[in-house]
Amino acid sequence: MTAPKTILSVTGLRIARGGTEILRGVDWRVQRGEHWIILGANGSGKTSLLSALTGYFMPTRGEISVLGETYGRSDWRELRKHIGLVSSSIRQMMADDEPALETVASGKYAMIDFWGRMTRAEKAQALRLLRQVECEYLAARPWRVLSQGERQRVLIGRALMARPRVLILDEPCAGLDPAAREHFLQFIQRLGARRNSPTLVLVTHHVEEIMPVFSHVLLLKAGRVLASGAKAHALNSQNLSHAFNARMKLQISGNRYGLNVR
Repeated sequence: MTAPKTILSVTGLRIARGGTEILRGVDWRVQRGEHWIILGANGSGKTSLLSALTGYFMPTRGEISVLGETYGRSDWRELRKHIGLVSSSIRQMMADDEPALETVASGKYAMIDFWGRMTRAEKAQALRLLRQVECEYLAARPWRVLSQGERQRVLIGRALMARPRVLILDEPCAGLDPAAREHFLQFIQRLGARRNSPTLVLVTHHVEEIMPVFSHVLLLKAGRVLASGAKAHALNSQNLSHAFNARMKLQISGNRYGLNVR
């Protein structure tokens, strides 16, 4: 059976809470082989879109489909397993004494503060994933002694334990110093370039974090889609100036981006 070409589809998504419209008419489609950046200012709707994708916000109107299955028509608890999430909210809930190997293994069951005994197969899979995220040497180290960058990589391994088709990285560079941020971004580049990589969706405020592996951009402003599509088309000075309400000049150096705010 051929895998679906469309990995993720959002159609006419509207989210309103307490009389406030948070997202309005959001359309977005992610195809197999694409890696996306979600970019926007504070209050643009990025967090609400992520909450809807992971089943924590029910849409007021519209549809979300994963691999051809639609939330509301299929079991959303099963559908959300196809979407892995790495965010600060998860990072803050980890138990200080939990070894990295157990943190990764817990992703199979979406458990926080892992308890029980790993099977031999689960342990082997968790070790493979630690190798994949280049952190095998951390297997026995407890969470409290890991650096911010190491924690982010371990959480990516945890998310991959459930074999998601989409991996959402919600501002993963927040709190990293410049050197750690660059090392982490280079790791994301290698991860996304792997033949068996899930579709990556990186949520950020910063164009400097857009690595070459990312092919597409979704730009949000005030709950609406400002631009969406191939990076070369959607990412430009005009769109960024509109998104952030400031005069901006997009700069390109090699295959990386920068911004000059005027």
